[in-house]
Amino acid sequence: MKFNYTGNSNYFNFDFPSCELRVPSWTALNMKFDSIIKNGTVVFPFHGEVKCEIGIKAGKIAAICDEIDANQAENVFDAKGKYVFPAAIDSHFHVGIYRPHSEDAQSESMSALVGGVGTVISYWRTGHHYLNKTGPYKEILPEVMQLSDGNFYTDYCYHIAVMTADQLDEVEWLVENAGVGSFKFYMFYKALTLSADSTKGSDYTMAENYDLGHLFELMTRVSAMAEKHKDKARISLSLHCENPELIRVFIERANKQGLTGLKAYSEGRPPLSEKLSVHEAAILADATGCPINLLHLSSRDALQAGIDVRRTYPNHDIKLETTLHHLALDHEELDRNGIGLKGKVNPPIRTREHSEFLWEGIKRGHVDTVVSDHACCGEEHKQQGVWGSLPGFGGTSILYPVLLSEGCHKRGVSLVRVAELVSANPARNFGLFPRKGCISIGADADFAIVDMNLEKPITASEALSAQDHTPFEGFMTKGWVTQTIIRGNLQFDNGKVVGKKQGVFIKRPIALHS
Repeated sequence: MKFNYTGNSNYFNFDFPSCELRVPSWTALNMKFDSIIKNGTVVFPFHGEVKCEIGIKAGKIAAICDEIDANQAENVFDAKGKYVFPAAIDSHFHVGIYRPHSEDAQSESMSALVGGVGTVISYWRTGHHYLNKTGPYKEILPEVMQLSDGNFYTDYCYHIAVMTADQLDEVEWLVENAGVGSFKFYMFYKALTLSADSTKGSDYTMAENYDLGHLFELMTRVSAMAEKHKDKARISLSLHCENPELIRVFIERANKQGLTGLKAYSEGRPPLSEKLSVHEAAILADATGCPINLLHLSSRDALQAGIDVRRTYPNHDIKLETTLHHLALDHEELDRNGIGLKGKVNPPIRTREHSEFLWEGIKRGHVDTVVSDHACCGEEHKQQGVWGSLPGFGGTSILYPVLLSEGCHKRGVSLVRVAELVSANPARNFGLFPRKGCISIGADADFAIVDMNLEKPITASEALSAQDHTPFEGFMTKGWVTQTIIRGNLQFDNGKVVGKKQGVFIKRPIALHS
């Protein structure tokens, strides 16, 4: 990182990708700050760790200097012995899927603060769950926004799943009027429900022809928006890659073998299903020119397929995502430990062989983002057997902790790389950069202050979520967030939420709405 001071200059110089900063040195500053972060080591994505101090004014980063006099601010955050990260952007989140939207927004954005998250990007769709209705987004999205307003502790955005033929014609409106910069398609919904307990996918989605033809049409429209606004921000389509026809066959096989628990679920939704869908998605994306994000890759086969399609289409924009639970959990261990269906999630948790391949993908730079795929799903939803129980669980409260513990401490992943995976890359991928995801002058003052030596087990109670369990229960973790700051406001402090529900909706692409 270039962080230089010369005697005849009043500037520290930073060179960031897409962002060159010239920061007045403290000798040239004569201003008051609202807050200062002192004595910490700041983690700059893509560049390195620097002992420096940060001045905050009006919710923005106003100065980055070797030292700032504490008397120049009304408030001082002392980060001595700690690391200052850009607040995480949990770009795979679900608000309102199993609980009333406004209640879920409150409790689960509170949980996000525990994990050092400053912004959540939640998926939202019509059909069963969420508001249990269908229709045009011009009518439904205002209701979603009303239920969201004043209920988030973090800042927030929405990815929108275009489920019906009529909604296809709303893509332009969603981008240019509603502030939506990213979309989603669930590849297994064309023949399955969320739980995989029924093959009547159309009843579940409340949509006809939710298939590859619909996907092609959606990609065409998203591609047009991406091209139109390419100078403003990245507009993209995210895909849940699992093939329903294969899943149906393998579920039948698992049942015939008498398999139970998470093993049955993993065998019923095998890595082959992911691999096939990744290639299908990439072929259509190449044909349409649509930028895509391949979500929650759970297995060796899925990640390798993602790597392969990027090599096959080197000029195409393809991003790869994985999750905390696919990195850290093993379904065989969860079944042995009695966690069982509390760990049901789509795609399923695999075995250690697969998770270590995902870690290697992180080390080699193949994985772009790591997310929680957070969905508050109470234990009462996990009592309907392998196929009937609802999938998903919370994880946003441990986004930084698990990556720091399992990645940095145990596998030698750098702090800088972690900051890229959970903050800088999500910001760039989803139209939030440079307002979010970087530590630079003029960016939102969003920070996670971390004690890398703090070690304790994960518990459901400390997550501050409405969820009453976690498959990570008792998982020893080293490296915890002690403070989360959003737009200069202290929201979380040593285990307690101390801020208000002052999260704001971030319209994307930012340049279009700034």
